[in-house]
Amino acid sequence: MIDKNNIEKTNAWPFVEAKKVLRERKKYIEKKSKIILQTGYGPSGLPHIGTFGEVARTTMVLNALNQITDMPKEIITFSDDMDGLRKVPENIPNPDVLKKNLHKPLTQIPDPFEKYNSFGEHNNEMLKKFLNDFNFNYTFKSSTQLYKSGFFNESLKLILNKYQEIMNIILPTLGTERQKTYSPFLPICPDTGIVLEIPVLEVDKNNSKIIFDNFGKKLEKSILDGNCKLQWKVDWAMRWFALDVDFEMYGKDLIESAVLSSKIIKCLGKTNPSGFAYELFLDEKGEKISKSKGNGITINQWLEYASPESLSLFMYQNPKRAKKLYKEIVPKAVDEYLDFIEKAKNQTELQILLNPVWHVHSGQIPKENMIMSFSMLLNLVETSNANSKELLWKFVKKYKSNISEKNHQIFDKLIGYAIKYFNDVIKKNKKYKIPNENEKKALTALVQMLDKCDEEMKPEDIQTFIYTVGKENGYKDNLRDWFKLIYEVVFGDENGPRMGFFISFFGVKETQQIIKDKIK
Repeated sequence: MIDKNNIEKTNAWPFVEAKKVLRERKKYIEKKSKIILQTGYGPSGLPHIGTFGEVARTTMVLNALNQITDMPKEIITFSDDMDGLRKVPENIPNPDVLKKNLHKPLTQIPDPFEKYNSFGEHNNEMLKKFLNDFNFNYTFKSSTQLYKSGFFNESLKLILNKYQEIMNIILPTLGTERQKTYSPFLPICPDTGIVLEIPVLEVDKNNSKIIFDNFGKKLEKSILDGNCKLQWKVDWAMRWFALDVDFEMYGKDLIESAVLSSKIIKCLGKTNPSGFAYELFLDEKGEKISKSKGNGITINQWLEYASPESLSLFMYQNPKRAKKLYKEIVPKAVDEYLDFIEKAKNQTELQILLNPVWHVHSGQIPKENMIMSFSMLLNLVETSNANSKELLWKFVKKYKSNISEKNHQIFDKLIGYAIKYFNDVIKKNKKYKIPNENEKKALTALVQMLDKCDEEMKPEDIQTFIYTVGKENGYKDNLRDWFKLIYEVVFGDENGPRMGFFISFFGVKETQQIIKDKIK
């Protein structure tokens, strides 16, 4: 067990949030002897990487709670699948199927993928599949199922009884025209199946009914058993109330909604959960990642190029800072993951609690010794022309005979990821520099210098030789340009590996041959 003093001292954000939950929700947690954390999902589009981030981060808070208390805990992943579809996502097949069913509950719209009973069910199953792939421990709950089964009925009756107080909370936040039509209850039209947003004429609290003006025609509807659903902000508060939620994180764009939902749940007689507002993910253009657009890198793409743990690390770091999330950031995320594993080997317990990989691995940090960075491995894929894991392993073992797949499972997976990432992302963007005569002369001097090196020489000594060649061939005052020349000619990029280490691993003669080929 972790020393309690270190838990008190650490300012790692999952522990900060865990301690805040126990402090803010003390009365409610003690009453039910359980801690409930919730994540929300709107299945109007396919699950995206931001959805994963919310569950991953909530799991990190749960793991921190596990170090503080033995009380039972549960993560509820709630799908708002009774919501009406407002627009057709851009990354969905058979869009006409969705166009014909706009504004109907997501679980009443045919599945354009033709795999499940509805579009909502399809997206729910996709959500559960990728959460299961990451071994998350969660309880899935469907809005449709909870409304229709009557689970929410008592809470809905309470909201009806507090109808005017809730209207008084919401109406001041709306424009003049919207105030005229707003109702916290949205009936499902018996004729079209559409989720209606229409004004209320009468409230019948005794019979749990509401009478609406449906384009001049009176519509009487029970609010129970899935005949009505709630507007978003009221629905969120009702969910907190009915499920006894103690913690929920949400995107920065929902802060205003969280404030209003907090006022509504207090009106119902409970206190809002402990909250955590995180910044949004952006694509390479700086635009918000959206499940309807399908922009940014997808879950499946990340997992083709890197490990789930590297993605979890990306989610852990700086959750209150907006971050770009696209293919080109993957190598940096992987290298940071490897670097944090190495650092953990020499850290104190307090330092380890601040190390992101402790939270990524729920305290079980891998012990494997790292062979090389992912960036270096990508260079090796290029220069060795290896197109399979087996070939690249043979190449690695040629120079590092004491390593094996069995003892280096992280590196073994890394090899496969590197081949895929290089071929899909890097290769097409390579721009190799054609050296001029002076540059050829300097590179030729480098090839000749390597004659003085052998396979037993330390990387640092090889690096010193490279510095010397640069200084003697016009780069004395700017060695950065010397290495930039090597990288652009050999690797087709302005940046590259530490050359002494690369040559030591790749081989002296092999490096000489590459440079000769590039000069030609």
